This record gives sequence, C-alpha cells and structure tokens, in this order.
Amino acid sequence: MSILRLSILVVLLAAASLRAEPSPAEQQVLSAIKSPDLSVVHLWAPWCSNCQAELRSGGWLKTVKDNPQVKFYFVSVWNNGDDSRAMLQKFQIADQPNVTIVADPGPRKGDNKIKQFAGMPLSWIPTTWIYKGGDLRYALNYGEVHFDVLQQFLEDSKSEWSHKGEPPIASH
Repeated sequence: MSILRLSILVVLLAAASLRAEPSPAEQQVLSAIKSPDLSVVHLWAPWCSNCQAELRSGGWLKTVKDNPQVKFYFVSVWNNGDDSRAMLQKFQIADQPNVTIVADPGPRKGDNKIKQFAGMPLSWIPTTWIYKGGDLRYALNYGEVHFDVLQQFLEDSKSEWSHKGEPPIASH
C-alpha cells in the first residue's frame, strides 16, 4: 500500500474515532430515555426557519404544558455548541419544569457536522423522537411537527402496545 493511501486511511480512522465517544449531550439523552416514562427528544437549531416556525406557532409550549409527566429534551445541534436557551426563553419553554436544554458541541456545517445523535441518523432538523423505557416509539425526522399528531403519538406511546388476549385473525 502506498504511503499516501496509508496516510489517508490513518486520517479517516482518526476522524471516525473522534466521534466514537458520545458527546456529553448524547450521554445525557441516552441516560434519560431509559426512563420508564415518556421522553421527547427534539433536535433543533435557532437559525433553522422550520424550527423557528414551530416555536412561533406556540405548539411546543402548549405540548410541554399539556404533558407535565413527559420529559422534553431540546437538543441544539449543528449550532457550534450553543444551547440557544435565550430563544427557548423567548417562547417561555426554557423554564418549564419538564424541559431540559442541551447542546451538541459539533460544528454547524461541512463534512464534520454530526450525522447521528444517540445512535439515530440525523440528516434534517427539526427532528423529534418519542421514547418510552428506552424504546423508540415514534421518529419524526423530516420537518415541522404537527402538534395534534405529536399529541396523538404521546397518547399512543402511553400504552403497552400489547395485543395479548385479542382473538387471532382468522385465515381463509
């Protein structure tokens, strides 16, 4: 193998190993989603027009207030480590008792921006995931949340999703 190819391989392996260890934000979220309670992980950035539209609609504030038993994790990504707490305060979300605000330290753009978070692919924001007991119940990966749908997903996620005791479907 040529020295150039070997050098490229070493650089690629080193770059991959830099992100192998979860960031503090990922570690916090990974620990939190193991809770038996519902957890909503919302990945966003203050510069994202779709994220801004969600905040302006008031849907996040209403959803957070209407679901005090659900833990909400607002994770600022692709924002150079800034948690954007000021914007969440502007929309009265930051100080809600069931909201946690964290920031991924990764860069905003370029090849080095994170492409996954907490083991899940991340290719677009806003992205919203619903967990219960460490299990992913719903993933809304591409765009603005419709808050009536999010509320329905939260309601559905409270169930055990068991069909025990139901009659089997008859086969013909």
